Amino acid sequence: MEGILDITIEVLQALFPLVIFFIFFQLKYLKLPSFELIKIFIGMLMTAVGMILFLYGVYNGFFPIGFKIGEFFGSIEQMWILIPIGFILGFLATFAEPAVRVLCYQIEKSSSGYIRSKLMLYTLSFGVAVFVAIAMAKMVYGIPFLYIIVPGYLLALVLLWLSDKDFIGIAFDAGGVATGPMAVTFLMSMVVGMASSHSERDAVVDGFGLIAMIALAPIIFVMLLGIYVKYKRR
Repeated sequence: MEGILDITIEVLQALFPLVIFFIFFQLKYLKLPSFELIKIFIGMLMTAVGMILFLYGVYNGFFPIGFKIGEFFGSIEQMWILIPIGFILGFLATFAEPAVRVLCYQIEKSSSGYIRSKLMLYTLSFGVAVFVAIAMAKMVYGIPFLYIIVPGYLLALVLLWLSDKDFIGIAFDAGGVATGPMAVTFLMSMVVGMASSHSERDAVVDGFGLIAMIALAPIIFVMLLGIYVKYKRR
């Protein structure tokens, strides 16, 4: 249980201002009945416990195992195999990301079922998978990071003019949501482990930049989906 006290303090520090903010509004404006307050405070308690357990599991489970897997794959001779492996792991990590599922549910609910949550989930997962595979290719073949990220954002600017306006805001929100704890702790630690174990790669130069690419992936792919929807409408 080493480190759980530090994580507990961090979670409480993060949640405490939100609780104070809610109490202020409850006393001044909301005036919710007592049974509603009990439900809310139970929910806050469950959130705190869940965050503590989740972060403890991430720091002691996903991060070390990702680094060890990265070290293993970084030591093999057939480095090209990292590209399909990156695609599969990128898809699975995004598909399992809780925040991505919440966003997809909110999109379906807000659009009254017009944009299906399953469609958004698979679009985001596929987009991240493609960019994780590109990140692996960057590391394997030594492609400079600027050669990927600059054209990627230029493409995103072009898609802003072509995509359906309903998808633009969703695309940029999805970019932030996709870079959740699953991607950061597992995928990034794995890439850093690969770069660290390979004698020709620098862990700082080649191991980082993945999260920026993961954030860009949903922006491009959701707006591409918006272009398709706009074409079908016409």
